[in-house]
Amino acid sequence: MQFNKLIPELDVSNLEKSLHFYIDLLGFGIEYKREESKFIFLSLQGSQIMLQERNGNWETGVLEYPYGRGINFQIQVNSISVMLDILSKDGYPLMKDPWESWYRRDDVFIGQREFLVQDP
Repeated sequence: MQFNKLIPELDVSNLEKSLHFYIDLLGFGIEYKREESKFIFLSLQGSQIMLQERNGNWETGVLEYPYGRGINFQIQVNSISVMLDILSKDGYPLMKDPWESWYRRDDVFIGQREFLVQDP
């Protein structure tokens, strides 16, 4: 396994809930885990993320739910349809329904379908 140059590591309030979200719903796979630390390293189609249940080690201020206000992560996948179907069947709410976006990169526009969902 090769590590990306930048890998977000998120503190979560309940690792089991987060694992259900990332693995069962979004389709991430486990690269490795440290159960004694409630830590897990996940990947999906080249995206990598680390999750650790809160332990106070990296907290730089007061944490209130929802964590991560002001940040979002783009996870590029081959198709969002499978994710949307699984989220729907689980009754997991979308923060914003799917839409098509076009972003300019220099003089070329790149289109993609997006949706917004919040980590538990």
